[in-house]
Amino acid sequence: MDMRTRIGTALKEAMKSKDAARLSTLRLINAAIKDREIAARGEGEAGGSVADDEVLGILGKMVKQRRESARAYEEGGRLDLAEREQAEIAVIEEFLPRQLSEDEVRAAVDKAIRSTEANSIRDMGRVMGALKAKYSGQMDFGRIGPMVKDRLA
Repeated sequence: MDMRTRIGTALKEAMKSKDAARLSTLRLINAAIKDREIAARGEGEAGGSVADDEVLGILGKMVKQRRESARAYEEGGRLDLAEREQAEIAVIEEFLPRQLSEDEVRAAVDKAIRSTEANSIRDMGRVMGALKAKYSGQMDFGRIGPMVKDRLA
């Protein structure tokens, strides 16, 4: 089952169960995907549909945004809003693949460096491309970049 179908099914279930918080988050996910489809049509891409890997990217960005918002709310003493952001993160993460552990990330980085035969920092783009192709949605590439850079330096 593709991501769009899974999200649509979850949306219908949330409507039936009258789970307002979950329904709201699922509608936000749908809106973000539709925005990307509209942008794709505007760029002249064929069909304008969004592939599963793009959906994973969208969901990853949504989680990152909500984590930053939750952190800002906590620092500002707005725990009620931080909790709502955390609840949205939980719903979004249901559709993301399992996140790799720190050891698995290190092993994946080492494997990518070996498979791309990277020798210097100039090869970082190839390594990151290989990681994104294989582990999209399973790791935070913002954290991985410095790790790859350290290994190649």
